[in-house]
Amino acid sequence: MKIAKGKSSTRKDKTEVSKPVEERKVGKRKAAVKADKSRLKLTKKAKLDKKDPNKPKRPPSAFFVFLEEFRKTYKQEHPNVKAVSAVGKAGGAKWKSLSATEKSPYEAKAAQMKSDYEKLMTTYNKKQESTNDNDDEDEESKSALNDEDDEESGEDEEDDEDEDD
Repeated sequence: MKIAKGKSSTRKDKTEVSKPVEERKVGKRKAAVKADKSRLKLTKKAKLDKKDPNKPKRPPSAFFVFLEEFRKTYKQEHPNVKAVSAVGKAGGAKWKSLSATEKSPYEAKAAQMKSDYEKLMTTYNKKQESTNDNDDEDEESKSALNDEDDEESGEDEEDDEDEDD
């Protein structure tokens, strides 16, 4: 027994292909992936909006400490090279060619910067916790004040009603 495709199934396929990509039917897996991607975009934007300008910046790694110094010397030796990528590639090649003893001053400086950063972060986090605690207390006190105001205004209304009688 042969199962023949009807004309209706081929027509659906043709119309589906002729539609723009956004309007085509999508399988369950692809639809789920699209939904996840859109959710990720929103969360990234939300994270970017909440960035605190007072938060200490992370310290550079040993390579970037080296690269700061290397850029200065490279620019002096090659004043005509303007491309950032060329400086980065040359710096990367030079870093790879350095021995462990030659890298040690940069690693020590990076470690010092990291310890300073950790101290700053502990103080920053303490400040954040204290401001969050104060905000919570302020909200509680404001709500308590609002409750008292509501009670007082409720009593005034009752007095007004008594006077009318």
